[in-house]
Amino acid sequence: MGAIGAILEHPEDLLPLIKLKFAVRKIEKQIPTEPHWAFSYTMLQKVSRSFAIVIQQLKPDLRNAICIFYLVLRGLDTVEDDTSVPNDIKLPILHSFHRHIYEPKWHFSCGTKDYKVLMDNFHHVSIAFLELDKGYQEAIEDITRRMGAGMEKFICKEVETLDDYDEYCHYVAGLVGLGLSKLFYASGSEKLSSDSLSNSMGLFLQKTNIIRDYLEDINEIPKSRMFWPRQIWSKYADNLEDLKDEKASSKAVECLNDMVTDALRHADDCLKYMSDLQELSIFRFCAIPQIMAIGTLALCYNNIEIFRGVVKLRRGAVAQVIDTTKTMPDVYHAFFGFSNLLKSKVDRKDPNASLTLKRVESIQKTCLDSGTLDTTRLYNTYESKSMYSMILIIILVLLVSILFGFLLSYRL
Repeated sequence: MGAIGAILEHPEDLLPLIKLKFAVRKIEKQIPTEPHWAFSYTMLQKVSRSFAIVIQQLKPDLRNAICIFYLVLRGLDTVEDDTSVPNDIKLPILHSFHRHIYEPKWHFSCGTKDYKVLMDNFHHVSIAFLELDKGYQEAIEDITRRMGAGMEKFICKEVETLDDYDEYCHYVAGLVGLGLSKLFYASGSEKLSSDSLSNSMGLFLQKTNIIRDYLEDINEIPKSRMFWPRQIWSKYADNLEDLKDEKASSKAVECLNDMVTDALRHADDCLKYMSDLQELSIFRFCAIPQIMAIGTLALCYNNIEIFRGVVKLRRGAVAQVIDTTKTMPDVYHAFFGFSNLLKSKVDRKDPNASLTLKRVESIQKTCLDSGTLDTTRLYNTYESKSMYSMILIIILVLLVSILFGFLLSYRL
């Protein structure tokens, strides 16, 4: 009853889910025949399914460049994340990874599951990289070099302060934002965005992931690597791992809310960046992950389940975001709706309640000041039930009842 129950609870998900299914099948049919490109696009689907969907709408040359950019950085990230690789081996690889992408025979075995397949067959990614235009290659190499150096630094450094936290997130995600802006510019489709706005795009996504993945990261084997800054968590616990103890639930939630509040400070920059984009496919490519991020933060806020299991947008909500995000007003609507959901969960007794509300209200002011919001949609989000949803539920129940009655009378 899992999938069927979800549809009955959110019948408005049905059509977007069907569209998403067809989109995935279409992507599978469009995989290039050349071995290196076939491997690259197949791996893209496996290590980032939703990303693979939004990337397919881009123009071919930009699509190829971003596919390889993503896989190169995913490979670099796999090296950094593999805690079983000793630092004396890991550090030189991080340092020289930007040079290895020019070596068609290079590979390094690390990671698990699909990530291990990617690293064992990385030569395919390198061959595809060498076929990209020089402007794309230079942008990818530059960002890979800078990211590798940053990762190398933080292998040997703990995330202590908020400045450390921002710096780490800059290296692993803000630079992705800078790189994408460079690729958009190199394609001739967009003006070159400022480093500050591009950085915020990456930080907003990365901080959301760091918050959401607390339990997975703290339980990492053979050892955990956490990036919640000590400056925040030390206000609530003696050790970061103490937050998953049921006895610490109250303080754990307060710490979580502090982390979410910090992430919210990047949202206004993200809205500004997206509002400046001109090309529809690039806009959707950028907007869909950002909406998922604000939605995930709204779900995570004040939610003890972060320390117990997995918290994420349901698949139907993701399908709705992919299906309905077409214009900047759609983005304003989503950000307003999810920020309103988060606002409704704020406990005035929370130590950071006033700052949280201030940042939420700043996001909502930006959305309202755009003058594009449809007031009849303002308080509906992908996670809330609308009257339309309830009507569909009633119709589905009636249809099932009629069908059941017909079958019963037929048997009698």
